[in-house]
Amino acid sequence: MNSRERLRRALSHVEPDRVPMFDSVWQATINRWRREGLPTDVFVEDFFGYDMCGFSADTSPLFPVQVLSEDAEYVVERDSFGGVRRNHKDRSTTPEIIDYRCKSREDWERIKPRLQPNDSRVIDSEASSREGKNVQGSWDVELERFEKERDSGRFITYNAAVGYDKIQNYVASPRLLRAIILEPEWVKDMYLTDANLVMAMCDHMMDKGFRFDGAYLFCDLAYRKGLFFSPRHYREQLHPIFKMLCRYFKEKNMPVILHSCGRVKELIPDLIEAGFSCLQPLEVKAGMDVRDLKGEYADKLAFMGGIDVRLMSMDNPRPIEEEIESKF
Repeated sequence: MNSRERLRRALSHVEPDRVPMFDSVWQATINRWRREGLPTDVFVEDFFGYDMCGFSADTSPLFPVQVLSEDAEYVVERDSFGGVRRNHKDRSTTPEIIDYRCKSREDWERIKPRLQPNDSRVIDSEASSREGKNVQGSWDVELERFEKERDSGRFITYNAAVGYDKIQNYVASPRLLRAIILEPEWVKDMYLTDANLVMAMCDHMMDKGFRFDGAYLFCDLAYRKGLFFSPRHYREQLHPIFKMLCRYFKEKNMPVILHSCGRVKELIPDLIEAGFSCLQPLEVKAGMDVRDLKGEYADKLAFMGGIDVRLMSMDNPRPIEEEIESKF
């Protein structure tokens, strides 16, 4: 059984030969591993035998990226969303947010014309992983990498950030949360405009020769203790967008994995109704226990992740071994 078959079975609630494996690793971590002996010509996904590999397009407004200042430790940049971010040079953290381009609906209307599908939205996936940001690449190079991964039998996903989490790149979180309550039509327009570009670029990539086995969408909706906004606001504004996206991908025989950090238990019935096939990462410290979730949702939703990362940092390996054993 190859990786593609393994993932297909797992996402369809049919037991495969083994549990599929996948992770996303900070480039700073990979750099450390190389210093500790990982050969420079060995890719992490090959070393660990990951079953899944993703490709994506740049669905930002494509503002020019500019380095505004830097020192030995940090770099301050204007990113492709027009915002200003400060990060460690090794891209080992989530960046500090300094400023946003979009502060009002008027700003959004000026940005919208930039959100059209085109050839300039290709991402050099390997360079982007290395740099911690989107790096423009070549369709030919990416297609060559795609063919290599396809031939290896890996499950190939189309990856995209969407919804609330994506729009936080445009609008500061406190401003966006106020808009969810006071300016819902603006919020719905941002969600829909972005989703349309995500779908259009998937079509564009498939026209170029890519073939996808599934979709892997990213939209954090909660923090440790609960949702960022009420279930009612989710259902009125974001749920129709999720349904549209899932319908689009499933018409292409692409099951949809949703990455959503935090305590999203309250929304799981809605996510199932929207059409998602799998939920990830099941953040343990936010109360997401795969043993309870699997018992409750059985064959309605597959689960990915769910291992307590805090136990991974312990010198004694036994707690993480017990964690994995109990959940397998």
